[in-house]
Amino acid sequence: MTGCVVCDGFGSVATSRTLGSIGEPGSSLESARKPAPESGVAALAAARTRFEALLDAAEARRTPRVSFRELRELGRLYQLHTALLARLRDTDDDPDEIRHLNHLCVRGYALLYAAAPTDRAPLGLRDLLAATWRVQLAAWLLLAAGGLLGAALVWTEPQALGALVPAQLGYSAGGLERLWESPEARAEFFAREATPFSQNAVFGSYLFAHNTRVGITSFATGMLAGIPTVVLQLYNGVILGALSAVFFRDPFPIDYLAWILPHGVPELIALCLCAAAGLLLGVAVAAPGRRSRAEALRDALRPVVLMLGIAAPLFGVAALTESFLRESALGTGIRLAVAGAWIAVTVGFLAWTRRLQRERRGDAAWLDELSIPGDAASAQASPKRSAR
Repeated sequence: MTGCVVCDGFGSVATSRTLGSIGEPGSSLESARKPAPESGVAALAAARTRFEALLDAAEARRTPRVSFRELRELGRLYQLHTALLARLRDTDDDPDEIRHLNHLCVRGYALLYAAAPTDRAPLGLRDLLAATWRVQLAAWLLLAAGGLLGAALVWTEPQALGALVPAQLGYSAGGLERLWESPEARAEFFAREATPFSQNAVFGSYLFAHNTRVGITSFATGMLAGIPTVVLQLYNGVILGALSAVFFRDPFPIDYLAWILPHGVPELIALCLCAAAGLLLGVAVAAPGRRSRAEALRDALRPVVLMLGIAAPLFGVAALTESFLRESALGTGIRLAVAGAWIAVTVGFLAWTRRLQRERRGDAAWLDELSIPGDAASAQASPKRSAR
């Protein structure tokens, strides 16, 4: 497995270790030259079947991954079949068998020795979930953990509301305390009245700038091994959980859900995408694996840029929804319908990307192009040798 690779024509490939053992007692090729008993023929047929099964299993996956045991077995079977291919090319007895063996050996060579291409295609939306689902799940779990922590702190110590919810969001400590203690104050909080367009525009601009700044901070600080990103995502969850604990004191907090969900769904998706991008950078810095940190960061750049590209317009949509829909006199039904539409779009997008991933198959047509020319030349030469 560690020897040099020797290519004979377009498809006849063998390692130097295999070629160096030609003619030696006990070698695969020496065994191939001797008449094989029935048990040997059955063993070769079983080896051929196993070799094809391993190749098919590896090529059926989106990325050719095999276990270490299967890789070792694949290398052994590859050496055996290259030795048999060399023997059959010498005798030129069976062109069809040569063509089939050559095709198998080319497939094995491409799996064992071919280097990964450097000019990879740009990462698409359908590949984003498969490439980043772990960090995205981690971002949502951090947000949920922070939410549970914030709600638990408020339920056990209501005076902590003023410390957990920053005043920059427009909630004073006294106002939060009244909301906690008085159902009438909570009902008054959700009173709906139309506001001027200019005021909504200014408010929306402020929301977009604020939320974008939070998302960029969560992403950029991922370079510090992802630790600040984790803390910031937890804190975002704490704020959400603390505020939600106030309004979930009511038996049916429908007004609160209609107030927060229409803009909260796209805003939270954008925040989690930024946090996932920061976590991806943190993994590349803290655990690059066998790659250098520069290579790991370069590999993480494409999904990071794509996630940020999705998050930016979501921040804009969330700001528009919060400033114009939330600050309007529209009823609860319309607000919940908007939130439901957002949730349906999100679920539909995830299902669409998952379906595309399942339908995607690798294109191995180039293997036929590699094997056909050499086999065609052999097929053309065989009648001439027979005539001689």
